[in-house]
Amino acid sequence: MKIDMRGLEAFLWVAELGTFGRAAAHLNISQTAVSHRLKKLEESLGLQLFSRSTRQVTLTPAGADLLPTGRALISDFEAQLEQIRKRHVDTAEELTLACVPTLAIHVLPPVFAKFSSKRPTARVRLFDKSITEIGDTIASGLAEFGITLLAANHWKLATEPLLKDEFVCVCPAKHPLANKAVVTWSDLEPLPLVRFTPHTANRIVIDNALGSRADRFNWFYEVQHTMTAQMLVDSGLALAILPSLATQNLPPSLKALRLTHPRVTRTIGIVRRRDEAPSDLARVFHAALKEQVERIRK
Repeated sequence: MKIDMRGLEAFLWVAELGTFGRAAAHLNISQTAVSHRLKKLEESLGLQLFSRSTRQVTLTPAGADLLPTGRALISDFEAQLEQIRKRHVDTAEELTLACVPTLAIHVLPPVFAKFSSKRPTARVRLFDKSITEIGDTIASGLAEFGITLLAANHWKLATEPLLKDEFVCVCPAKHPLANKAVVTWSDLEPLPLVRFTPHTANRIVIDNALGSRADRFNWFYEVQHTMTAQMLVDSGLALAILPSLATQNLPPSLKALRLTHPRVTRTIGIVRRRDEAPSDLARVFHAALKEQVERIRK
């Protein structure tokens, strides 16, 4: 059924104001036009929405039933139009991006500083979300692009790899292993460890790399965030396997060790909609991001 938005609007204002005349004045159209719109709506629905008399207009049971639904439809329609207007008018100088929290904390601050120096009047809207949510946020149009772990579930999006981020072992600075520059997974087998919760991107990368060997380790703790894992390590409760990017600003009480056999890495990159070229603001931000990536590589 085709929705007659003008007829629905006329119906709502007649119901709200009680007469065709007041509804016509509010809509800035003639009373005849209001009657015509309402008649078309009633005909399309096959229902009488008002009982009319010389003195008053009252809702029929069908009209009373339609009233809350009609209000919700109009409200949602106006909200959607406002979102479109804001994206293309009000926020012409607004950059929208999505990013996994770890990267937002450890990679983006200097990128934002460089971006702001290039576009000082531009606003930034950052959605810090999980890897799965980032794909949905971009596909829906809420964010223009995302910075995330590149994974198989991004096959509908255009991807641009930026760098490989290696997983490392984080231990207390006074731990016996802290004297080593490099440790192997075999060194960790007898020790209490922290790992990420199931279905997180980091957990999936590590599990895929270890395969059935993952069951040999003593995973005493499961956490969702890297800061929680660092807290557990700092308390002397366990060692943690964390992305190298998350260990750039470790306190003196902690130490990050290279981890090999196997060496486990994750790929960080940009994702965006395939059918949309980057905006001018996005290009400026991407350039600043790539400069920061080069500094990290060094």
